[in-house]
Amino acid sequence: MQNLARVMAVATLMLVAGGTTHAQERGTIEPPRKLTEEQARVAASNYQRYCALCHGEDRQGYVNDHAPSLRSKSLMRTGVPHEVLRALSYGREGTAMGGYLGEVGGPLTLDETWDLTYWLFWQSGAEDRVDIQKDMIEGDAARGEVLFRENCTSCHGDEGQGVTAPAIGNRSALAHNSDEFIRYAIANGREDTPMVAWKDILSPQNIDDLTAFLRGRADGWKAQKVALKPLPTPDQYVINKDGEDPDFELRDGMHVSSKDLLAALQAGKRMVLLDTRVVSVWQRVHIEGSVPLPYYTKLDDVVRDLPKDVQIVAYCSCPRAAAEHVVNQLRRRGYTRTAVLYEGIFGWMNMGYPVARGELAPS
Repeated sequence: MQNLARVMAVATLMLVAGGTTHAQERGTIEPPRKLTEEQARVAASNYQRYCALCHGEDRQGYVNDHAPSLRSKSLMRTGVPHEVLRALSYGREGTAMGGYLGEVGGPLTLDETWDLTYWLFWQSGAEDRVDIQKDMIEGDAARGEVLFRENCTSCHGDEGQGVTAPAIGNRSALAHNSDEFIRYAIANGREDTPMVAWKDILSPQNIDDLTAFLRGRADGWKAQKVALKPLPTPDQYVINKDGEDPDFELRDGMHVSSKDLLAALQAGKRMVLLDTRVVSVWQRVHIEGSVPLPYYTKLDDVVRDLPKDVQIVAYCSCPRAAAEHVVNQLRRRGYTRTAVLYEGIFGWMNMGYPVARGELAPS
């Protein structure tokens, strides 16, 4: 399914039909509660601040990092509240989607995550919800893998990691989403996206098989809560304070390579490293010594703590969109010694370069 990826990511896997009852026509249930005027205003503001960079100002998707469209009625009719809420709250481990709920280090309260979820539903134009059940889908996972490799890898990648479409093999997404949610997405597609309705191409049994294969990729996954560590204070922003300044040759006047950054760190060069992702993912893993400065930060409130005479290197996981967003704002404020890590933190990690990882909270 060249487009199966447009289905599951950041908040997007879906389904309908269970085990022996392939409900192409599931029943419907009532829509979620309406928001007050003030709740809707705050939710719209939060969307623009936290989501629009990747999902687009009008929820169209695919602006950065293959973040899916959040306009789809079929997504909202089957994914609200929990499939959308969980992705928004806890993120997708191993992807650029961080968790935005306060308890994992994000900027939103629980009420704000619920309101944003419901705001997305009402913005989609949906009028009711599909009665998605929690039934397990019985299928032949081995046959499903064959179907996946025949139809899905060009967009979703050989391992479901996402190429030009969402990472449908992401284990945290699979653990959060029900079998029927996934099957519905495969069977019915996503309107206004390249994700077609595979019920017109594959048999019901084939779709069960494919669902069983994807579900199997979540086996053994267990959510692990990270113990939140204190954020660095301004006196800790500069690393290697007594070191010399690095002399980077920037690609396009903006980008430094992971190789050059590693060499500078190993040589004890003086720098400020900015992690521009949501703080929850900084808590899980970051380059040692980096300062969390999310892309949605109001920079005028914090630039007084950032020195202008020290090389600043920003990174994200997009691999560059959020970091470039921050660096461009800093440059407009007179920060000339700035750069963006070209490969992003995932590229850095894939090269085997060192990172600091969060400690797990006691169970």
